[in-house]
Amino acid sequence: MNAFFQSLGRTLLAGLALLALVFLSARSDLLDLHTLSWWTFVMRWLHVAAAILWLGLLGYFNFVQIPAMPRIPDAQKPAIIQIIAPAALFWFRWAALATVFLGLGLASMTHALLPALRLQAPYTAIGIGMWLGLLMAFNVWFILWPLQKKVLGLVPAESLARAQAARTSQLVSRINLMLSVPMLYCMVAQSHGGL
Repeated sequence: MNAFFQSLGRTLLAGLALLALVFLSARSDLLDLHTLSWWTFVMRWLHVAAAILWLGLLGYFNFVQIPAMPRIPDAQKPAIIQIIAPAALFWFRWAALATVFLGLGLASMTHALLPALRLQAPYTAIGIGMWLGLLMAFNVWFILWPLQKKVLGLVPAESLARAQAARTSQLVSRINLMLSVPMLYCMVAQSHGGL
């Protein structure tokens, strides 16, 4: 059993198998692969799963890594900068992109894309959430990632430029954390009557 859970891939496959069992036992009436509602459900599930990964990593950076860095001895910081941060940033930026594309696909499938982007009723809440998510994803790809490449030494930068990039990326990350609060509210409120 220990060897099984040593593998991330096997663990995720087992989770998907459990999901299939749960779904088949609880919602077998919906298992019609020829309906739009089935594919809408799948798209929504994938969108939420990607968003959890994205926002979970945003939380990790803001609640764990950034506050802990000053307390980590200098001799141990290379492990964070060379191994942990690049891996976390890889999943962070690709989860952001997946969340956006899956969300736009979902909105398109439900014919809500243009009304939501225009903030038209009854899609105002989801539209606000979409715009906040798009802004956050823009920050990830076009502001945070270029800054982090300097911080991690993936692109040449002098020590002063690296320090400035670290400070700026922390600020942008905190902005994304702030934006995630109303964004999550809007995403949930749209389908659960919170607005």
